[in-house]
Amino acid sequence: MKKWPIRWDLLLRYRMIEIVVLWEGRLTTNHLIQSFGIGRQQASKDINSYLADIAPGNLVYDKHLKGYKPNESFTPKLTSGHADEYLHILSRREDITVTFGDLDMGFEHTAMIRPVTRNIAPEVLRPLVQAIRDKKRVDICYTSLKDGEFVERIISPHTLVCTPLRWHVRAYCEYARDYRDFVLSRIHGIPDINDNAAHGKQEDTLWNTNAVIELTPDTRLSDKQKAVIEKDYGMINGTLRIPTNASLVHYLLIAYNIDIHMQKYNPQGQQIVVGNMDELMPYLAY
Repeated sequence: MKKWPIRWDLLLRYRMIEIVVLWEGRLTTNHLIQSFGIGRQQASKDINSYLADIAPGNLVYDKHLKGYKPNESFTPKLTSGHADEYLHILSRREDITVTFGDLDMGFEHTAMIRPVTRNIAPEVLRPLVQAIRDKKRVDICYTSLKDGEFVERIISPHTLVCTPLRWHVRAYCEYARDYRDFVLSRIHGIPDINDNAAHGKQEDTLWNTNAVIELTPDTRLSDKQKAVIEKDYGMINGTLRIPTNASLVHYLLIAYNIDIHMQKYNPQGQQIVVGNMDELMPYLAY
């Protein structure tokens, strides 16, 4: 590269170029025009400068496609080359078009199923972010699932955690005298920032304990079925190893649809049930 750091807005457009051409196999100036609101001349300039300064030879113009395609020797320079990056673009498009229904970003050929977003007010999140940044204690009003009662708690938050279904904050709780997870949608009112925290991330034993989740195909499956599962999850020698920390193991298992509470018939484990299963059964009979 001739120049680094690349300007932030230009870096985003370069990344869009790599992601679209890699995962869709065809890039046109319209992708940049519709995604970033720039003119065609600027979009062409971005593609040319990407080829000149970032990755010479990565793209080839195809007259039949009327756009650029990846060269056989294509190598990502500003992206990792993982499918997640393409999925994130689709997710962003979904987010924006919810608000701007007429916006055309060029990804109409995809559909996403997304969980309902938990209701988190910015007035709740902002003080927590500030407290984490400045290492402060926070007074919160919290509703526990155990009894559904409002309780006052003083916590020292150190990390916001986003799972597929919810946000929570990892914090030291002075009432429990230990580290706990507090679901953001169960915090009421505005958290009140207090004085300096006496307990930080470095003292959170579970957070600082490394763990590895090993996922394998169900032993009841046939060898051919196991092979399908292994390919689905990118397993190596029949095992998918997921490094994490001890406090996040539970959430990762849920993310992979492995609910240990269901085996114990614990109603607090599942928390929700389908109330209209009879109506949905016709759609589930394949």
